[in-house]
Amino acid sequence: MTVIKQQDLIDSVADALQFISYYHPLDFIQAVHAAYEKEESKAAKDAMAQILINSRMCAEGHRPICQDTGIVTVFIRIGMDVQWDAELSVEAMINEGVRKAYNHPDNKLRASILADPAGTRKNTGDNTPAVIHMEVVEGDSVDVQVAAKGGGSEAKSKFVMLNPSDDIVEWVVKTVPSMGAGWCPPGMLGIGIGGTAEKAMVLAKESLMESIDMQALKARGAKNKVEELRLEIFDRVNELGIGAQGLGGLTTVLDVKIKDYPTHAANKPVAMIPNCAATRHAHFVLNGAGPALQTPPSLDDWPKITWDAGPSARRVDLDTVTAEEIKQWQPGETLLLSGKMLTGRDAAHKRIKDILDKGESLPDGVDFTNRFIYYVGPVDPVREEVVGPAGPTTATRMDKFTSMMLEKTGLIGMVGKAERGPIAIEAIKKNQAVYLMAVGGAAYLVSKAITQSRVVAFEDLGMEAIHEFEVKDMPVTVAVDSTGNSVHQTGPQQWQKIILEKKTA
Repeated sequence: MTVIKQQDLIDSVADALQFISYYHPLDFIQAVHAAYEKEESKAAKDAMAQILINSRMCAEGHRPICQDTGIVTVFIRIGMDVQWDAELSVEAMINEGVRKAYNHPDNKLRASILADPAGTRKNTGDNTPAVIHMEVVEGDSVDVQVAAKGGGSEAKSKFVMLNPSDDIVEWVVKTVPSMGAGWCPPGMLGIGIGGTAEKAMVLAKESLMESIDMQALKARGAKNKVEELRLEIFDRVNELGIGAQGLGGLTTVLDVKIKDYPTHAANKPVAMIPNCAATRHAHFVLNGAGPALQTPPSLDDWPKITWDAGPSARRVDLDTVTAEEIKQWQPGETLLLSGKMLTGRDAAHKRIKDILDKGESLPDGVDFTNRFIYYVGPVDPVREEVVGPAGPTTATRMDKFTSMMLEKTGLIGMVGKAERGPIAIEAIKKNQAVYLMAVGGAAYLVSKAITQSRVVAFEDLGMEAIHEFEVKDMPVTVAVDSTGNSVHQTGPQQWQKIILEKKTA
């Protein structure tokens, strides 16, 4: 009989969550670097360079890879011969570990979890509770897999109940383009097949805990139907030309993971969940010998990548930029932003709408006239930081507010992650505004361009409050120009054609 102490589980969960907040799995770094080396699209290569540089910076500085430090997911298998020396339940011990990790004074992580999701949506303040999948199995140890899953990639999860005769590959190839780039490719696709609807979703999530081994699989060849599916889906999805950050390129997915389970004869449930460029997961086993702490990797394992915007980058003064000036910016052009801009996400936009609908004035300090808004919810700063990691959030969530913001507040530009939808693009075109894209998964790198930060409104919203940032040479790409041209439409189209030509040559 193995005795597991309460504090050992708490400390092991806390250590794992801190560890994965700033260390990418090495297999992921190696896969991104390999994709970077072979990439032919300049835009996609630049995006991957920023992801790799950000990863090394986070490993060195022990700060979050992404400002979205995720919702904690835990798979725990408890041996039947385990005895607990604990006053708390297993669920409570795990949540205490989450609480300890997210409030660590040297690396405070962003609290993103909201209670009463259909009502008040009030932040719990410590990122609890975790989503916990618990099993009792044979043995005398406790096996734990911990992940921190970003909301942008989780939002792109898909499920379908196919007919038994339907083709899984065709459904995946049809569905991936509909996910846009808000899941921050290149990443992994986790696919669950079989069981029931809820079982398929859990299988898909659990598959993302596995290491990247696609190149080894390609080298040795498939040994069963699941491996055949992995290889086919991997090739077919990359042939779509979506590329890093959806800008068009050779690599959209680094690996495809599949778990299956027996299912009803009338059903073929299929779930698909992507993992983003902030892939974060860890594994540990408790055997009664104390806490299981993670082993730091060597920084020598990170590639030494350098990146700069290049001599052609356009420098923009946000304090003097005009509506006429932005009409000259070209789709795909790199800009370096300097000056002041306001921030705002979903909750802030909703509150702005409510204020304007009542005919009231916006709070002091919230003047969007001829200004830009950055869609971001930053991590709290520690030590000498001006702000914590502050990468962009998925811009499409603000699409329904875009027309209002452009027509009623004087806003002329937006900065966010991934593509804009048709409603937002039409509003941008109508108002001759512009949308700029920052790289998702490079939050710590982006934060280094922020020289000052202060909350100017809605402080009660926590990380969703409106801040005013002052930035210096913040790199962005013109994603939608003032005429409505979108690089997230033209880039993948171009690279899908190039890839097809290569394949048939």
